[in-house]
Amino acid sequence: MATVAPAPPSNAGHSEKLRGVQPLRAGEGHTFFLRRLHSLTGIIPIGAFLIEHIVSNFEVVNGPLAYAQQVKFLNGLPLARVLEWVFIFIPLAYHALYGVYIAIKGRANVNVYPWAGNWMYLSQRVTGVLALAYIIQHLWFQRFTGVSLPENPGVAYWKVQHELSTAFMLWVYIIGMVVTCWHFAYGIWLFAAKWGITPGDRARKKFGWVCGIGGVALCTMGLWSIIAIYSAPRVPYMYNAMPSQPNNTVAPTIPGQYPVTNYDQNNTPQQEPLQ
Repeated sequence: MATVAPAPPSNAGHSEKLRGVQPLRAGEGHTFFLRRLHSLTGIIPIGAFLIEHIVSNFEVVNGPLAYAQQVKFLNGLPLARVLEWVFIFIPLAYHALYGVYIAIKGRANVNVYPWAGNWMYLSQRVTGVLALAYIIQHLWFQRFTGVSLPENPGVAYWKVQHELSTAFMLWVYIIGMVVTCWHFAYGIWLFAAKWGITPGDRARKKFGWVCGIGGVALCTMGLWSIIAIYSAPRVPYMYNAMPSQPNNTVAPTIPGQYPVTNYDQNNTPQQEPLQ
């Protein structure tokens, strides 16, 4: 009786292992929804806020008054506190917590399969954790402790410069900016691939260049702002760039100089000569 030769063993499983951890794999069931939501919040609204935040902070290169006016404008938007929680803090909390969960559950295998996809998978998890630590300390010192900037935008320049008064904090900000921009840039690439915006290797490769150039540009602006305020002349303690004036106006400034109203350690207005 004729028999059919058994089919040779499939190498599908072996091939799958050789490809290593794929950054585009989808979850199943509710995990699929949670991962898609995690991917979406990384772009909208967190990514949009990151761009706005770096662009707004770039005003520090124009001096204390320009930066104070930018802070006052943003905090003067209608329902600013509601927008802050709904579109920044809550999405950021979800993206961060679920991102940490993914990092813990995921397995990096660059020691076995040292290919680009695996290194990118690992780098996205590492930069995500580092960016989270940077954002927590930044929010804690600039938003939730010390003088409140929403109510006192005039001291925004002093508060940032005060935090950057040591070389250690300077490097914390530099490293934090680099890892955050890297995480965001590669996150955009992953988002486009996961959501079917860039089907095929060729489209993904081209879009990778777009994300890389955009990330470098964004990071350059952020680092420029950090270096500019760190290297600028130190402003006095609790320096207010927007002192109260008659008719609710703001005193003009001469480029390279500061208004005359400053504050001592007891928060008492002091009249000092222009610096």
